[in-house]
Amino acid sequence: MSEREYRSGGLILRVSNLYVEERGRPILEDINFSVERGTTLAIVGPNGAGKTTLFRVLMNLIPYTGTVEWSGRARIGYVPQTLVSTDLPVSVEEFLGLKSISDHKECMESVGLNQGMLKESLSELSGGELQRVLLGWAIADNPDILLFDEPTSLVDIGAEEPIYERILAMKERHGTTILLISHNLHVISHYSDFLLAINRKQFYFGKTRTIPHHDLIKLMAGISEGEGD
Repeated sequence: MSEREYRSGGLILRVSNLYVEERGRPILEDINFSVERGTTLAIVGPNGAGKTTLFRVLMNLIPYTGTVEWSGRARIGYVPQTLVSTDLPVSVEEFLGLKSISDHKECMESVGLNQGMLKESLSELSGGELQRVLLGWAIADNPDILLFDEPTSLVDIGAEEPIYERILAMKERHGTTILLISHNLHVISHYSDFLLAINRKQFYFGKTRTIPHHDLIKLMAGISEGEGD
């Protein structure tokens, strides 16, 4: 990818020669990829592959070597895989108020929750309810970039599709760029434009639609091309 192409505004992120270690042991090494504005990149790999570590690097939360280049001053929304709600002894309404969200009802409805839950404490919510509140929080002010770490892993089956449709609509309306960690084959196939497969090392980066179904399953399991045949 040329420097001219990067600076022209087509790319919002470029990662080069990324290396992360913990206690002298490599966690991620030789990671190289770029993200175009307004696209969705799915990040896949088995448990322990370093996917969440990659997100922590992108948010500049941990040390690394290599290069992480964001284009411009983009606003980032983030939904973690888990959150200990007992660490947040506030109501849903108070939590949303911390971000100056003007329409709490619309925020709740956008992720399939009713406004009657606004007075409930975060610590009283089920895992799926809490995750949906966090989703609403992340997308309420239409950020430029969304980092989703298994955003619907605790949401009831059948409730996932409306959430992803809402995210897709926001992407199309505002040109939002999405980086998504998921183990859901349907979500990856239907909602991502590009795929990054890692298992500590990178072994695939390219367009999702060009990957045959059986190869996509292998990539999600951490099996590189040519293995397992």
